[in-house]
Amino acid sequence: MINIRAIDHVVLRVVDAARMVRFYTDVLGARLEKHQEAIGLLQLRVGDALIDLVPVDGELGRMGGAPPGREGRNVDHICFRVLPWDGPAILDELARHGIAGEIVSRYGAEGDGPSIYLNDPEGNALELKGPPWSPVPGAPSR
Repeated sequence: MINIRAIDHVVLRVVDAARMVRFYTDVLGARLEKHQEAIGLLQLRVGDALIDLVPVDGELGRMGGAPPGREGRNVDHICFRVLPWDGPAILDELARHGIAGEIVSRYGAEGDGPSIYLNDPEGNALELKGPPWSPVPGAPSR
């Protein structure tokens, strides 16, 4: 049996690598860990996982066909678990970067909890997910 516990990495094919690096580092707090220029790969660290950015005009990117755009995407959305969760502070930080958001309860790996959807500069949908809501006394456990 295979027992997956977390995301190791996500690969996004990108048109403007510099802009995407700035977004993920400046807005979401990732850090550039490795740049493999020979093959066209930028690897950003987010917690225990990586986001790999593959420029579509690089060696790896050309293998993937047409670039992402309005009519086609390479990913539906990526969900990042955020701890500690401070919803108002997260919304304030996003607003500081000109990004509007709202906290909505959505179901995730650990149950219903706070969630914020946003898009990166190339239209990839992202979700920032908090911990599950505190259990209601007397409610059945799942």
